Amino acid sequence: MICSSETFEYLGKSKKEGGIIKITSAGPTISLGSPELKMPVQNVHQINLYKATTLSGFTVENLIDPIEVVRILNAEKISFVLVGMYGLGGWIHESRATEDIDVIVAAKHVRKAVKILMKTFPNLEPDDNPVVVRLRDRETHDVHIDVMKPNQQLFREAFKHASTQISKGQTYKIPTLEMALAMKFAPMVSLHRQDEDKFQDASWLSRMRKSI
Repeated sequence: MICSSETFEYLGKSKKEGGIIKITSAGPTISLGSPELKMPVQNVHQINLYKATTLSGFTVENLIDPIEVVRILNAEKISFVLVGMYGLGGWIHESRATEDIDVIVAAKHVRKAVKILMKTFPNLEPDDNPVVVRLRDRETHDVHIDVMKPNQQLFREAFKHASTQISKGQTYKIPTLEMALAMKFAPMVSLHRQDEDKFQDASWLSRMRKSI
């Protein structure tokens, strides 16, 4: 990683190709190994999405690209908010690998979202819980996509307090900074959450404060 007042470069290696993210006074771009693959980047959230996807590719077998999920949901006109590392990572200014894609889906669209995602990814099977439908790999049982139900008021508010992003021609929403803080604070003070997970929530909150 190279940082200066004018340039920031992230050098990453995926399984297939290298990548460079460069931010200069002329504007940010992502270059994937050749000039014809260079594309503009609008903000830190797009950079996080790219970096988190690349890092996850090293550790997750049969990784599903979050933008592919976004494209599928958009095509079906499903209302959703991208959360988890792919949606919130930009606010903590540190991209990390993640095992699954987390989306809060409008209550009226949950069944439709699960149906179309299972049709597109036939290797997944649903594990329906009160607050989330977990789409698991049929063989490994690893969770690849969490379709979160807006049963809680906090999740319903996420649709009202969202920031619109555009990546690879796809438009999607992520929580605003204030909403992201609330979504991490709530589980941190929950009586039902494990201590080690609360420590992780506290770490995220501390990093998010730097964005204020």
